[in-house]
Amino acid sequence: MINHSITALRRTLPDADLQITQLPSLEQIRLALINADYQTGPLAADVMHRVIANPAYWAFCWGSGLALARWLLNNPKTVSGKRVVDVGCGCGIGAIAAKLAGAAEVVACDNDEDALLITRANAELNDITLDYSADVADLSSDFDLVLMADVLYDKSNYPLLQSIKNLAPQTIVADSRIGSIDDEDFQLFHTDEALTYPNLGEFDEFKDVRFFRAFSPLAAG
Repeated sequence: MINHSITALRRTLPDADLQITQLPSLEQIRLALINADYQTGPLAADVMHRVIANPAYWAFCWGSGLALARWLLNNPKTVSGKRVVDVGCGCGIGAIAAKLAGAAEVVACDNDEDALLITRANAELNDITLDYSADVADLSSDFDLVLMADVLYDKSNYPLLQSIKNLAPQTIVADSRIGSIDDEDFQLFHTDEALTYPNLGEFDEFKDVRFFRAFSPLAAG
């Protein structure tokens, strides 16, 4: 399955590769990620066009996802025995950590087929089973917890916040690109530091990861 993801990666970055990597401070998790020695200099014009058209963001473990995974493994009661969905799963780090922390069921959700493909491969690498969804609209509203990391870098994704709040009594958002959420339901409850891995030149200004939590009316029952 990793070979299929390598093919998908090379459609965007022809000379890139995926390497099975242990994460810093999370040695119990292995992921197939872009090779750490990939060029950090300017990309050729045709490659840049490919990146814009089809960014292979799922080939990285973004800092907020890394921080979220670390927090879940340090706070397993948050997910233990629960039904969890990771919205915008990317490489699958949040979903994998939730499962390893004891969640009864975890759904990895992403509208990018390549992200779901690499998440499947990464789940196999870590000997766990996940379920998958390609559309938030297809998710049921009987989850116990929604996770979302590194999704709000794009303001067009903000409407997702309202949608995911209706899926479960509790929602946790981890993101280093925002300082606050303009929704009084979301309250800052934790901060951490993490950078995207492998780090191919990300600015240190994005190392501060903020965690926000919302409790929906569903929790009243």
